[in-house]
Amino acid sequence: MARQTATAKMTQAGLNLIQQALSIYDSDLRLAVCNRPFQTMFGLPDHLVTPGASFEDTIRYLVASGEYGEVENQESFVQDRINQALDFQPHYMERGRANGRMISVEGSPLPDGGWVTVYTDITKIKRQEELLRSRSEELSDQLLTRAEELARTNRQLESTIAQLEEAKRGLAELEARTRLTTEMTPAHIAHVDSDEIYTFTNRRLSAVLPGRPSDIIGMKFSDALGEHTAARLRPHLQGALNGESSVTEFTDVDTGRRIRSAFTPDRVGKDGPINGVYLLSTDMTEEAQARAVLSQTHKRELAAQLTSGLAHDFSNLLTIILGLQSRLKKLELPANARDLSDATVAAARRGGTLLERIAKISDPRAVNPAPVDLGRFFEQFSALAHAPLSDAFDLQTSQHLGNTLVLLDEGSVQDCLLNLVLNARDAIGPEGGTIRVNAQKVRDTWLEFIVEDSGPGFSDEALQFGLDPFFSTKGQAGSGLGLSMVFDAVKMSGGHVRLSNHPGGGKVTMRLPLRVVPQSAAKPLLILLVEDMPDLRVSVREMLTDMGHQVIEAASYGEADELADLPAIEMVLSDIKLSGHSTGVDLLEHLSKRRPELRLALMTSLPEAHPLRQRGAMSWPVLSKPFDPAQLHALLVQEIPA
Repeated sequence: MARQTATAKMTQAGLNLIQQALSIYDSDLRLAVCNRPFQTMFGLPDHLVTPGASFEDTIRYLVASGEYGEVENQESFVQDRINQALDFQPHYMERGRANGRMISVEGSPLPDGGWVTVYTDITKIKRQEELLRSRSEELSDQLLTRAEELARTNRQLESTIAQLEEAKRGLAELEARTRLTTEMTPAHIAHVDSDEIYTFTNRRLSAVLPGRPSDIIGMKFSDALGEHTAARLRPHLQGALNGESSVTEFTDVDTGRRIRSAFTPDRVGKDGPINGVYLLSTDMTEEAQARAVLSQTHKRELAAQLTSGLAHDFSNLLTIILGLQSRLKKLELPANARDLSDATVAAARRGGTLLERIAKISDPRAVNPAPVDLGRFFEQFSALAHAPLSDAFDLQTSQHLGNTLVLLDEGSVQDCLLNLVLNARDAIGPEGGTIRVNAQKVRDTWLEFIVEDSGPGFSDEALQFGLDPFFSTKGQAGSGLGLSMVFDAVKMSGGHVRLSNHPGGGKVTMRLPLRVVPQSAAKPLLILLVEDMPDLRVSVREMLTDMGHQVIEAASYGEADELADLPAIEMVLSDIKLSGHSTGVDLLEHLSKRRPELRLALMTSLPEAHPLRQRGAMSWPVLSKPFDPAQLHALLVQEIPA
């Protein structure tokens, strides 16, 4: 702003040094700027030389001060001058002033509206002309007249030249702005004449179709685009030369890009001859990909709708299986049978995770941290990770946090580690080797998972691009999505991933925020369990009683409503979907008003995007089915709001 003020002052000072008087009025005939000679030449008061002063007020002042001599009808005279100014026609005139001096008045309209006028005192020039006439008796009157006319014509010619120069400058600026606009447009704009020769281009062809030249003025249509592409587009070009506009999309064989091209005839007048064709070509590759993704998304949404009902019922069955396995583990079993039971539990939980993802396949990926026992997590992960590895591989897992409860998106972390183990297996090769998975905390801030292998390590290219989508070193055998999916999941949790090499192979470090859940054991509670499926209700009841809690069961909203009046009940755990018209969410909303001291929680196999689950999750914890005793215990040790 200070620089603009300084520039304005310098401009005004320069105008004041001009000997001629100058004034500029805008399209509303308000003063925009004038110089000091304008005020002194006509003796104008300060308020008439201030920006914003009215042209009408100035003319009326000059008439009243006698600038124009005796004027019979002053108002009519003022209105005539206003009308002339509003016409904005360039003019040159010479007139005598009431004080006996002569001035020339040169007016010219401005390109954006408004008017500039230059007043020149030509009194001396006129006196010299009169002197020349009186003292040159040998010169004929005709010669003197011709000289005067020539001088007047020269002055008019100078005015015209100045106007033409200003018009030329305006056209040059317009052309420069047009050129800049076309250069900035993310498309190729060009003109081809009737001989298929480029006469204009914004030099963006190489940006839309890499490998083509940028400066193509004077080139043939086929030479600039290539024979194959030109042959594909020539029917549209010929159609435009015949007066038919068209738009087409095509895939360029050289670059694989999807291009949209528009052909518009360059016609002179409505029915005049056609001088060529205007071309507009745009890279539509990303839009085409988005359309394909949208089409696939619709298919996935349909699949999710078809499977959501099956997923709900199957989730309940998996919860029963987990409960039965928990009872089975309490029996005296051979060592190999216990391992098989652990693997069954891990597989059932994995199946529940897959069902949940099928049910919410069309929803955005969300991070859902919950308390996770790291000791149990590594036991189950070890059983799952061993399954796809042959005997030639030695999988070693370790963690240095014991049975600490931490907040994690368990399914997401398990998927990431399994993905990294499988990548390590592929990197080592069928001859086998060692894979180590370790978990440790870093400065009480990060939970760090490290996966190391005894393979050849990451190449320089993999270290640089390994986390990018679709980057793969496996050729056709790899999708290039494994590491990028790990990166995406970790970033969504607020962590980061680092690829590196250690002396014996490759290394992936996955850091997640460390959030420890207080280890205070849940005190024994009297819990009202509300579940309309008998088998599932028995399974959850036994999980709770094994933890030392007492359980009262209800199979419906009505039963739970009556039993909730028992004063000894401390907590209510209800399924969301109950038989009848009322839901578990309705039940908890009712009980929270009647008995606000109760601890309340929900369980369900509904997907996270389901409106009923979202409604319940706004107020209370929601446990996803299927779940095992450890997950149920993690829910109970949380600070559940009343």
